[in-house]
Amino acid sequence: MSWTNHHADGAYYSGDITDAADGATEFIDVPLADVTATHVVPQVNIYAGEGFDQAAESMSGFMTREHHQQGMPFEPATVRSRSAMRGTGRVALPVVFSRGADGAWTATWLHLYPRGIRWANRTEANRTGTATLVRAIVRRRHLTVAYLVELMREYTPYTPDLAPAEPVTFIGIERPDGLPEGSEVITLDRLNQLVPD
Repeated sequence: MSWTNHHADGAYYSGDITDAADGATEFIDVPLADVTATHVVPQVNIYAGEGFDQAAESMSGFMTREHHQQGMPFEPATVRSRSAMRGTGRVALPVVFSRGADGAWTATWLHLYPRGIRWANRTEANRTGTATLVRAIVRRRHLTVAYLVELMREYTPYTPDLAPAEPVTFIGIERPDGLPEGSEVITLDRLNQLVPD
């Protein structure tokens, strides 16, 4: 969808606002039950004028609405999440929505700002680059909060009286006394080694 085509795959675009000295809001209505795509990637283009980092305020967000709220005016209480758009590029890819194998949708904040061109950025012209960039991101397995929670379930607090008999991997702020020979110690200066490449 874009300013040249307001309807696609069950989704609707509110229309392009070209002059808004006092600010403006544009919407994309995506009935998730009707969309056949696996991923939905909102793209905000600067066609002409000031950039995201020059505007007094620019943001992207998403709301959830029930069927009976269809067509109703903007309601702040329905906003689930929002984030500022402040990049230096002329195209913003703030978020990607992905449908899992179970049919549930998730949102992944991207905060990407491809350079685009100085004037006349359009969704149709950016489609290939956007698809390539987002595909690389959504195919990668990222560190999740659920993964960290699972790690914490296996966590045993260290105290000197519980010193293990065989080598262990210790993760903490500083190296404790009494660890067995051959233990691996990861402290604050090495935490980045826990994140896979």
